[in-house]
Amino acid sequence: MQKTTLRDVALAAGVHVATASRALNPSTRSLVNADTARRVSRAAKSLGYTPNPIARSLKTAKSLSIGVVLPDLTNPLFPPIVRGIDDVLGPAGYSGLIVNTDNDPAREKAQIESLRSRQVEGLIVATARLDHPLLAELHEQGVKMVLVNRRTEHLDVPAVTPDDATGIALAVGHLARLGHRRILHLAGPPTTSTGVTRARAFRNAVREYGLEEDPALVVPCDFWAEAEGARALREVLDAGTDFTAVIAGNDLLALGAYDVCAERGVTCPDDISIVGYNDMPFLDKLSPPLTTVAVPHQQIGVEAARMLLEALDGPARPARSVLLPVSLVVRASTKEPAGS
Repeated sequence: MQKTTLRDVALAAGVHVATASRALNPSTRSLVNADTARRVSRAAKSLGYTPNPIARSLKTAKSLSIGVVLPDLTNPLFPPIVRGIDDVLGPAGYSGLIVNTDNDPAREKAQIESLRSRQVEGLIVATARLDHPLLAELHEQGVKMVLVNRRTEHLDVPAVTPDDATGIALAVGHLARLGHRRILHLAGPPTTSTGVTRARAFRNAVREYGLEEDPALVVPCDFWAEAEGARALREVLDAGTDFTAVIAGNDLLALGAYDVCAERGVTCPDDISIVGYNDMPFLDKLSPPLTTVAVPHQQIGVEAARMLLEALDGPARPARSVLLPVSLVVRASTKEPAGS
């Protein structure tokens, strides 16, 4: 069966081929009269016409594709971010090509090289570390990028991040009002802006609320992973450090704390209150449901995609970053400390 061409669609709609092309391209549809665009769309649908992206890219020198670089596809916080990205890219006529790096710099380099070989027009990157030579190199080469959920140091690249300082302050304030004085922070990796920012915010909030300051109550984790949260909490318990509550750098670290409570016979929240960060899906199904800081991940994806498309449309625009508000979701994993 012969494939329907754009010329066939134009003939059926009674318009010039160039008009049909503009009507079927989301980025140029506004240039065509609305009635004409609808007529072309109906003709394309009735004929079963689908645009040829390869032919279009050869003609326009644009691939209409964006690379989305994720550190861990199994982390539940990333699907909402990707959904937000797609919500913006799709209507604009762009496609997102997703790669997973497994937090491995060599794999990340190979994956980004693969994306660039496919002529992606820009990158949305969720893998940024504070010191990230690859991103610095790409920036110097003029690659358009937007960072999500993290930032890098000394690199003028747009970023969309949650207001981590406020989020941690909300968590500390909640526990302080319940009467907790010694709060443990399972901090994220110090190689990431999220780990550093949340740990700094924790120390500042402890000081602001007049709680006990103790270096032993801030324990860095090497990875944003459940197993790493469990390892860190075991070390604290084995050292005999006194605390009545835990604020984890993210929900996965908090789940690791739940695991240790179960294996050590510690009851949450009767013995230890636990707070997470991110509000991943299904935390309300845990026993007990986890108190956590809610981050608008889908909106992070939306803003990142918008910013990247803006950068592609106006290369001379200065880089800007967006800080999105967060909120505390109080559930049953926190209560007054025992004996209060």
